[in-house]
Amino acid sequence: MITVVGSLKGGSGKSTLTFNLGVWLAMADVDIQLLDADPQATLTDVTEVRTEEGFEPRLVVRDRGALTPEGLAEHEETIIDIGTADMDSVRAALGLCDRVVVPVPPSQADIWSTQRFARLVRSVERSKPPEIIGFINRGDTHHAVRETNEAAAALVSLPDVRYIKPRLSQRTVFRRSFSEGLAVFELDPRGKGAKEFYALAAALFPHLLS
Repeated sequence: MITVVGSLKGGSGKSTLTFNLGVWLAMADVDIQLLDADPQATLTDVTEVRTEEGFEPRLVVRDRGALTPEGLAEHEETIIDIGTADMDSVRAALGLCDRVVVPVPPSQADIWSTQRFARLVRSVERSKPPEIIGFINRGDTHHAVRETNEAAAALVSLPDVRYIKPRLSQRTVFRRSFSEGLAVFELDPRGKGAKEFYALAAALFPHLLS
């Protein structure tokens, strides 16, 4: 399966999600490759840190040159991190993927951005459009703040986007683990961040758990 992780806005957590999913899939002995098609190359940077620190499993990360049918067919699972600073790579990835996963921070601006991104996905000519999956990322952890639930309700209503309930909260452990080249569940296996990630991974890859 070829999964694109993308959005129109920077700072949505695309690279963090891609990296954590890559480590989790590699630990499950899945034949996984990651593609960094974002000019910011954050995914490449974190995997280089992981390699330098000697953490296992190591991840295979390729650049946008692998955005070909042949390059994407070489592995069981491929996850592509895209950035809109390179729209040619964005359109190439959207033209080849099976699905698009959109991390959506809880703000009205991000809901509007997701709506526009869904239109962009649909504008790429292909015989069968990819599935678009949206989830709340960097949600507020305080129960008194309603913005996260309001954003989730708005996300449910977006046409062409399938909303999934598992969400990732705005937790320091995600930033800290990423900077150290570790997945959140490696740095703090019993923490709330790890539990949130496991629920999201199970929703995105249920076939691996059955």
